[in-house]
Amino acid sequence: MNGADTAWIMVATALVLFMTLPGLAMFYGGLVRARNVLSVFMHCYAIACLMSVLWYVAGYSIAFGGGTSGFWGGLDKMFLAGVTSDSLSGTLPEILFFAFQMTFAIITPALIVGAYVERIGFGFVLLLSSLWMLLCYAPVVHWVWGGGMLANGMFFEDAVLDFAGGIVVHETAGIAALLLAIFLGSRKDPAKPPHNPGMVMIGAAMLWVGWFGFNGGSQLAADGGAAMAIAVTHLSAAAASLTWALWEKIKFGKASLVGLVTGTIAGLASVTPASGFIEPWHAIIIGAVAGVLCQEAVVLIRNVFKIDDTLDVFAVHGVGGIFGTIMIAAFGLGSWAAQLGSLVIVGVFTIVVTVALIFVCKAITSLRVDAETETNGLDLAVHGERAYDITS
Repeated sequence: MNGADTAWIMVATALVLFMTLPGLAMFYGGLVRARNVLSVFMHCYAIACLMSVLWYVAGYSIAFGGGTSGFWGGLDKMFLAGVTSDSLSGTLPEILFFAFQMTFAIITPALIVGAYVERIGFGFVLLLSSLWMLLCYAPVVHWVWGGGMLANGMFFEDAVLDFAGGIVVHETAGIAALLLAIFLGSRKDPAKPPHNPGMVMIGAAMLWVGWFGFNGGSQLAADGGAAMAIAVTHLSAAAASLTWALWEKIKFGKASLVGLVTGTIAGLASVTPASGFIEPWHAIIIGAVAGVLCQEAVVLIRNVFKIDDTLDVFAVHGVGGIFGTIMIAAFGLGSWAAQLGSLVIVGVFTIVVTVALIFVCKAITSLRVDAETETNGLDLAVHGERAYDITS
């Protein structure tokens, strides 16, 4: 065990949890109507709790167990069997590696929340998130990070490069979000503006800080590689924020606060897969392009395809993660075959599993709330509480 590595990953684990609670909860909560903000908080908080338990029960074993099939890690580490305070994973206590990866298992299904807010059944959220994390997310983790089929040469001569989750986190969550938005259908009034842009900015700022643990921690060591990952993460976020705001100003004559901070998230998502392999100038390019690319993806999904992905999860996270994964090959740092092929394999797998799980969960519990609940807001109707003394 290395003490410095252990101390850093302890901090990184806290930072990644901070991304979901409270960062993502506030970012998403500010973007919805006042009568639905608590439902967003409830989704994020409940998912964090449930995924933690399920990661302990079976998720960690599926992702990082000793299975030799290449498809999944098996069930030999269910309930952390054989993992003690003395067990090591590299230079880290394995229990710390478990905890660090658990925070990724929390935020990935939590990202999907942004696609279905203001109209989905709470029971459906919990059931789908649980099954999806175990049957979609955890196997993909094994393929890419657990020595599975995309990392061991089974399909491609070179291993896929995904430092912190462009494929594992952002592609899977983005595609699942888009599919859920399609199955749910549009909200009754999708044009309503965010109820609290200030809350959105605070949440985005928390995500930005937490992302240092997300990307820097993925080095799994306290060294120069972790420092570089943090630096390029910050630069990409800054560049994307600026280009998103500039592109808004050019198109609409005004640059909005919500647009500026959405650009931040686009830059962070886009640099995530590449952050352990690139130099600062690469990060500026990735971020600068992402600020425009993801903004145009928002327009395409909303206005051309007419899909109510409420908080633009696919356009920002999905497109950003896919773009960053491709840029690894574009900069000559990875194999085109491995990068593109892995995107296709994971994309198809995510579509098949997510669609199947949506049908299964629909047969068990209601996908969408009734019209009256949607009109009155989920906070009071579903959870018996409201965020403010006034409604809007």
